[in-house]
Amino acid sequence: MGQMWNTLSSQEGLCVLDLGATSASNITRLTEMGHRIYSEDLLVASADPTLVSEAADGTRILDSTRFLAENLVYPAAHFDCVLAWSFADYMDESLVRPVVERLWSVTKPGGVLLAFFHMKDAGPDAPCYRYHLAGQDMLETQPLVSGKGASFKLQRVFNNRHIEGLFRDFSSIKFFLARYNIREALVIR
Repeated sequence: MGQMWNTLSSQEGLCVLDLGATSASNITRLTEMGHRIYSEDLLVASADPTLVSEAADGTRILDSTRFLAENLVYPAAHFDCVLAWSFADYMDESLVRPVVERLWSVTKPGGVLLAFFHMKDAGPDAPCYRYHLAGQDMLETQPLVSGKGASFKLQRVFNNRHIEGLFRDFSSIKFFLARYNIREALVIR
């Protein structure tokens, strides 16, 4: 988070994409710094029941093509910074790679993406959070509950090799250990 903060503090007028649950404090803080902020809650969008159909064998299929037609629709190389938070740990497996590929296309060359990933000790009941920027290298978290009172469930735990594969088209990735069994990945387009 500290290195992302350095990027956000280095100049005014950056275009920032926040992919978590809407945080009024993030919007206020980033706009006060002179940045343009766009916000999309990918987890809520991915939980849309109309995206789900059933194959002939009874397996559940999520329409990733329609999901991407309705979400993350921005011009190529539009964003300087992306706050991806921990969406990949909670999103349906079929959407994760297509979403990361779309993020690559909408991030400017040299742009920065910050993503959080749970480590294996997090456990299957690891809560999903709304993240609030609280300072240069500080975040406040708030447990997130999806509609109708059901919490988002941890779908998988990525190891470093999987994360590197997920961001293989980006130019570099750095890992940092954080509190609460979370690993930060700072990715450069």
